[in-house]
Amino acid sequence: MKLSSKYQISIPKLLRDSLNLKVGERLIMLALPGRIELVPERNLAEMKGVLSGMDTSLSRDEDRL
Repeated sequence: MKLSSKYQISIPKLLRDSLNLKVGERLIMLALPGRIELVPERNLAEMKGVLSGMDTSLSRDEDRL
């Protein structure tokens, strides 16, 4: 991959297809030590059910009584 003179990059078709990226889709850019990660932005409707089954009990609150 090469950075253009306008600081743009192209995502190869194989990656676009494997991640199901579409034209105009928004990506979040994360700057991490020594690298950059692009993460597709998801809306709340797509996130429904992601945390289902999660244990929400907090034992630390019970220890203070």
